[in-house]
Parts: sequence; structure tokens; C-alpha cells
Amino acid sequence: MRAHRVLIPTLALLAAGAAHGVALGAAQAPAPALAEPVRVTPTSAAAMKQSFAPIVKRTAPAVVNISAKRVVRQQADPFWQRFGMGAPKERMEGSLGSGVIVRSDGVIVTNNHVIEHGQEITVALFDRREFPAKVLLADERTDLAILKIDLPPGEKLPVMAIDDRADTQVGDLVLAIGDPFGVGQTVTNGIISATNRTADPNGDAGAYIQTDAAINPGNSGGALVSMDGNLIGVNSFIYSQSGQSSGIGFAIPAVVVRRVVETAMGGGHAVVRPWLGAKLQSVTPEIAKTVGLPTPSGAQVSEVWPDGAAARAGLKKGDVVTSVDGAPIVDAASLNYAMGTHRPGDTVRFGVRRDKAEQAMTIRAEPAPANPARDEQVIAGRNPFQGATVVNLSPAVAEEVGLDPFARAGVVVTKTIAGQAQQVGVQAGDIIRAVNGRDIKNVSDLTSAVVAPARSWQVTIERNGHQLTATFQT
Repeated sequence: MRAHRVLIPTLALLAAGAAHGVALGAAQAPAPALAEPVRVTPTSAAAMKQSFAPIVKRTAPAVVNISAKRVVRQQADPFWQRFGMGAPKERMEGSLGSGVIVRSDGVIVTNNHVIEHGQEITVALFDRREFPAKVLLADERTDLAILKIDLPPGEKLPVMAIDDRADTQVGDLVLAIGDPFGVGQTVTNGIISATNRTADPNGDAGAYIQTDAAINPGNSGGALVSMDGNLIGVNSFIYSQSGQSSGIGFAIPAVVVRRVVETAMGGGHAVVRPWLGAKLQSVTPEIAKTVGLPTPSGAQVSEVWPDGAAARAGLKKGDVVTSVDGAPIVDAASLNYAMGTHRPGDTVRFGVRRDKAEQAMTIRAEPAPANPARDEQVIAGRNPFQGATVVNLSPAVAEEVGLDPFARAGVVVTKTIAGQAQQVGVQAGDIIRAVNGRDIKNVSDLTSAVVAPARSWQVTIERNGHQLTATFQT
């Protein structure tokens, strides 16, 4: 049986309730990390019997249970609708997960997929008190969300310090704390099985901490804890054939968690990521031989965006990035991840292999350019795109919606509401390439192409790298 990537909130049907919101409390820095870790290998049977209880006692109160409810409209049976019966019904659906308190004024980090589309979010503390929560920031790409609860005046909650020193090593002991299956807070232990684990070596799928500590449905958003009692990761998903723990779990590293928390605390509603401005491919054994590398490790530049950060720093097609800030680069995904941990404006040190020689390069971290301007519009009128929100495609928009930033100019659909676009199957992420034989390069082209009524429409869209052409009657 093939293993699957499994997101791990516990799903349930819940009773209806009203949504709540809270205001952001006073500014406060995240708790500092604890002392530098000291690694000691057990030397006797007595040492092996030592308990994790002191760490659990200190950290468990900072781990919470999170429930998110949303109203789902359930379509009625079409047969009974013919007789005027079986009107659509609404039901309340929900998910259960975990979270970690990172500021004593009630700021909590969890997974985005735990609270996604939630209309009522409730946080249950270690002492079983429950509070409604407001979403300060939800970031789909990192799968992290920041929540805030209002506390009684003067109360401060226990917090878990974020340890983003990036010195986690394979073999380190860790604890996973969360609420699997909604049974109540549970602690499991294991080791770090791997670091910088990526799902797609040529993509931007993130770099995760892999652990064999038992993680099950409901653990999403819970804490991966070091032996110093620090938060080193937020548990996110597992690989499993059964949907339950098989000892292969993944956590979002603390360095990413801190970036998202800082963005939320600064009032941001989206995480601005630096963009290198270079298309990359992982170094293969053949590429390594060609450029004179002893091992197939690094990220080779296959294209450079004009006037981007990479171009201004002097990075060229064919260069191989071997290190960032002194840390080795394994593949293209690890380079994207290393850039993503920086803030816009940071100076990043690159080690580059060119003409079989190593050289140092300094690159300024910058967000992807929003050129051309978005020109966001909702399409109206009798045409296949009625009800679709569209914007001009730029590197910034491509990064936002998960498309190739190097894709040629066009118009991308960001969402659809009730209308012709939704009925004919237009989806968010579709790039509109042509309408009735007319090339569409920007939003102005599209609005001009659909302004006049027509009896039929031939449209060409690009979806997942494939072009699709269809004809619709109106």
C-alpha cells in the first residue's frame, strides 16, 4: 500500500454556535530561548531510567487544545428537489487540533489546516478553561496560524520559549505534546530522525524536522520539545499507510515559527518572503561531475530574473549555490528554505561554484517584485469568467498563489464566487491565456475581450502547466 502525507487534525461534526473575536493585547516579545543545550549519552542502566517528568511539568501547561467550527451547506438529493422537497441543509462541521502558547498575553501558534475556514475557534487551556480566539494571521504556505485570546486583567499564561538556533541534530531526544484523537493532552517521546527534510527537492515545499515520536490525528499544531524544554518545531503532518502514526512525523522548524509570530505581532496579515530571483534545480551526479563537485549537492541556477536580487548580486546561469550563511545547501528546496528564513532587507552570504572554483557572494534579501501592478478586478457580464476575481500575473502574485514566478505574463484567477466562472469550472490559480482567439496578457486585455456579448466563447486557460481550450455557449 502506498504511503500518504496525512494532515493530522481530528475531524468531527459539532453543534452550531456563534463566532467570537478578540482584540490584540499589549505588545510583548516572544519568550527567549533557554540555555545552550548540553548533550549527554546515558552511560548506565540507572541513567536510562531517568524521567522526562520535569520537562513535561514545565512545558505541558503551554500546550492547548483548539477546536474550529464552520457551517457547511449540504446539498439535497436532486430527485426529491424535483417535487419541491429536500431543501439544502446546513450543518456544523469542525476539527480538533493543538496549539502552543508563545506569549503570556494569550498569543498561540497552531497549524493553518487546524483552523482553516473556521468561523468559531475555541482554545481550551491546560486548566480546562475555554476562550474564544481570533485569527491574527493564517499562512497557508508555512501551514501556520497565529491566534489571540483575551485574558482576565493582569493574568499571564505559561509560555514555551521558541528555540530557533538551528542546532537541532539527528539523534537528539524530543517530546511531542498534543491532543491526539481528542482524548486529552498526551506526551510521547522519540528522537530527531532527520533535519531539513523536503517533500520536493526541486520545489518550495519547506524543510521539516522528522521525528519518530508518536504523532496522531489531533496532534496538528502541537509542540515538538527539546530536552531543554524549548519549542523546536510545530507538529504538522505524518506519512502513513493507515492514517495513524507509523513513526514518520514532520514538524515545522522553530525558525519558521518565529518569523510567522513576528509578522503577526507586527500587524502583518501575510508573511513577506525574500525571493532570490533565480530558477533552481537540484544538483544531480551528472551536474556535479560537470562543475567539478565531489558530491551531488547544491542548487544550480537555470534562469535569472532580470534586475532581481540574484541578478544584481552577479549570480549567473550555470552557477551552483553550495552554501548559505556558511551552512551547506543540499538541494534547490533547501536553498529556497534558507532564503525564506531571512527577513526582507537582510544580507545573505552565498558560497557559489563557478568555473570549477568557489567564490563568495553577498545577496540582499528582497520580496518578489509586483510588476506589473495587480489591477485586481471582478469580472461581470454574460461570459465564462463572470464572478471571477482576476489579477495581473507577476512574481509577487505567483509567489502568493503558488505558481511559477518565471511564468510568462498573463491574468490569473485568485477566487470565484457564484456566477458563470464557478459553473463552468474556472478555478483559483488558472491563468487565462486567450479568449475567442485574442491573446490575454493583462487584466485590461481580458476586460476588453469580454465586454461585448457573444453567443459562444472559446477560452484557453493554463492549469498545472497544461493548456486547456474549451467552448461555452451563453
